[in-house]
Amino acid sequence: MKNVLILGAAGRDFHNFNVVFRNNPDFNVVAFTATQIPDIAGRRYPTELAGHRYPQGILITDEKNMESLIRDRGVDVVVFSYSDVSHQTLMHLASRVVAAGPDFWLLGAERTQVKSVLPVISICAVRTGCGKSPLSRMVAAELRRQGWRPVVIRHPMPYGDLAAQAVQRFATLEDLDRNQCTIEEREEYEPHIQSGTVVYAGVDYERILRRAEEEADIILWDGGNNDTSFYASDLEIVVVDPHRPGHELAYYPGEVNMRRAHVVVINKVDTARPADIETVRSNVQQHNPSARIIDMACRVSVKSPEVLRGKKALVIEDGPTLTHGEMPYGAGVVAARAAGAELVDPRPFAVGSIRTTFERYRHLHDLLPAMGYSAQQRHELEETINATPCDVVIVATPVDLGLILKINKPAVRVGYEAKEVAHPGLTELLDEFAQKNEFRRAAPVLSR
Repeated sequence: MKNVLILGAAGRDFHNFNVVFRNNPDFNVVAFTATQIPDIAGRRYPTELAGHRYPQGILITDEKNMESLIRDRGVDVVVFSYSDVSHQTLMHLASRVVAAGPDFWLLGAERTQVKSVLPVISICAVRTGCGKSPLSRMVAAELRRQGWRPVVIRHPMPYGDLAAQAVQRFATLEDLDRNQCTIEEREEYEPHIQSGTVVYAGVDYERILRRAEEEADIILWDGGNNDTSFYASDLEIVVVDPHRPGHELAYYPGEVNMRRAHVVVINKVDTARPADIETVRSNVQQHNPSARIIDMACRVSVKSPEVLRGKKALVIEDGPTLTHGEMPYGAGVVAARAAGAELVDPRPFAVGSIRTTFERYRHLHDLLPAMGYSAQQRHELEETINATPCDVVIVATPVDLGLILKINKPAVRVGYEAKEVAHPGLTELLDEFAQKNEFRRAAPVLSR
């Protein structure tokens, strides 16, 4: 029996454990490590999820403790199990592990994928912040137009009680409150719910899939954090970002997604430089020549943009896009500049963990990441907003922060949606897929 340490961030690590290690007598998982997400280290993966082989659950500890864990627990294998990291960062971790003695493993994409009895479309990306979420909403809407009953299964964000969050179903906005969802969770779930699409998420993705199959005739995997799909997919759509040309070849597992994709969507072609668009296109054509490439726009919209002209504006952007995704700006800054607003720097007024976020991510200025992993952090975000002197707050997050926070200034919301720029495009592609898979709508009844 080999002792295993899983490097994670409260998502992919739990999934890899569930499908590869949980019931495998050849391995003993001694701990998970945690990074990227706050307030995970110091907890335990509960025995209700870990299974009978782990009656005390499994320790979750900070990644900085990796070498001491290897030494103290006699670790034989370290399994890397999180996403959106540069190849350089990944190999630094590998070097630390190999220098300490154990093997360093990356699990294959297909080894960790669960199979469905239904057709599955996965939408993934090469980096956080490519615009995958609006594309997922567009695909769900198009499937409904064609008469399908899609259910979205979202990449995990288990920040609360892990046992209670094993399988979560979101069909109403009240479900978000009942499950005490963070801002990050609300940003992903709420737009789907408002469009009439049921969303599943949680920790145990085999159980989640079986539940979703009971009310769907097609599964839409809405990936996150540039991870690979947890499910074997009949159609793999991957989004690339020409605002970060070259990242499709420089990050893990984003490059895996790009190389596996059946369809690569070059998003944001309406705001990216033509030369950068062609760089991304060339990289895709060279490294995945069989992929179908589709150009898409990400249209930014503001109600009454004239109210922003000449005003001092605090822009609030999607948090993970700026942090994990390393983007220096998002849709809010694009909208502010287009409307003639003056950007305000919130850094001098940041408090608590928001100040710490700015200290860690030095590329951020003249905007505020919407960090809200806990009630305390949401309170600190609110304090920072209200302390920043400005005329107006521009909210460029998928969820309406005005319903979650008490903002003491006028607020304007920014929307962004995926738009086709040429035909044949994604609509025609989904028509083809629907025709090829029409016979499978009855398959679940026969398969169970």
